[in-house]
Amino acid sequence: MNFFEIIAQTFAQSGFVAMTWQQGVMILVSFVLLYMAIKKGFEPLLLLPIAFGMLLANLPLAGLMYDATAEGLAWYSSGVLRIIYMGVKSSLFPCLIFMGVGAMTDFGPLIANPISLLLGAAAQFGIYVAFTLANFLGNTIIVDGEPLFTAAQAAAIAIIGGADGPTAIFLTNKLAPELLAPIAVAAYSYMALIPLIQPPIMRALTTEKERKIKMDQLRQVSKTEKIIFPIVVTVFCVLLLPSVAPLIGMLMLGNLFREAGCVERLSDTAQNTLCNIVTIMLGTTVGATADGLVFLRPQTLGIIALGLMAFCFSTAGGVLLGKLLCYITGGKINPLIGSAGVSAVPMAARVAQAEGRKANPTNFLLMHAMGPNVAGVIGSAVAAGFLLLMFGQ
Repeated sequence: MNFFEIIAQTFAQSGFVAMTWQQGVMILVSFVLLYMAIKKGFEPLLLLPIAFGMLLANLPLAGLMYDATAEGLAWYSSGVLRIIYMGVKSSLFPCLIFMGVGAMTDFGPLIANPISLLLGAAAQFGIYVAFTLANFLGNTIIVDGEPLFTAAQAAAIAIIGGADGPTAIFLTNKLAPELLAPIAVAAYSYMALIPLIQPPIMRALTTEKERKIKMDQLRQVSKTEKIIFPIVVTVFCVLLLPSVAPLIGMLMLGNLFREAGCVERLSDTAQNTLCNIVTIMLGTTVGATADGLVFLRPQTLGIIALGLMAFCFSTAGGVLLGKLLCYITGGKINPLIGSAGVSAVPMAARVAQAEGRKANPTNFLLMHAMGPNVAGVIGSAVAAGFLLLMFGQ
């Protein structure tokens, strides 16, 4: 065999020949996401591993997401990303992420301003709008004799509106595991793109005068209050909706590590080392589920569109309730903090702060926005528990 025959044979067995147009499209999408993460700085801790995982999964013949169990082989014969992905499928990673979020989160702004709970609840509005529309489409559009979406699938899609990736994965695993890939990718992608999606909605629904409102400084919250809060929330929420125990329990355990003051090493591990390791594995494998061969389907594109709509309505719901509270309190509440009621901590609060500073350079809304932001984490978990109660087996 001469040199040219070797080159020809190598090329014939390479991924260049095996690549489909769907994989090519997804690789281009991954390049765009990498650009937005690295160049534009859109939450790179989330977007960069998701984008690179998407790139890896769509390189033909690499077999990184090969599922050996589908062919009756041992699980350890699967691709390396498929093995790591079991942490997503089992909901282990989402629960560990919630522990890290709890350890990083100060619930003080929520305790100091309980009205934040209302803003966090209002920002779940998009979940119910998306469920209604997805359920309607499911009953209206029939594909191969089957509804486009079942009620359980509609509920799983709707949770994207909470802007909470771990909660979306947890609920989808329970209600519609066959849709885990597109729902997880949509949820995490929209979380990362909050600085791009939310500001136009916030500006469209508020006046410049409202955006300029400066809010009074929050009261100082005692250590005792901060210790009691996670315990009380855990007991109440888990008794009300037992199915949310894994999420609420891990969230509040992480927060108790932070506030107790006697387990600094555990708190530091949960919010740094452990959270970073799990973020790498979860982000990369979530991105790797976006295989072009199965991802570019009408149902998947519908999920992405419904997820974006849910996210927008959730943002609008929080801002509109903020406007109402602004009117009721005589201008003491800046409506922008309502947008932070979605669960993406602390991204949504930072966006509210940035928009407030644009209208009034002396404005400082971050701590006020953190109240609805952490309330949204609890709210989305409760919404997931309610949907699981309604549509779970």
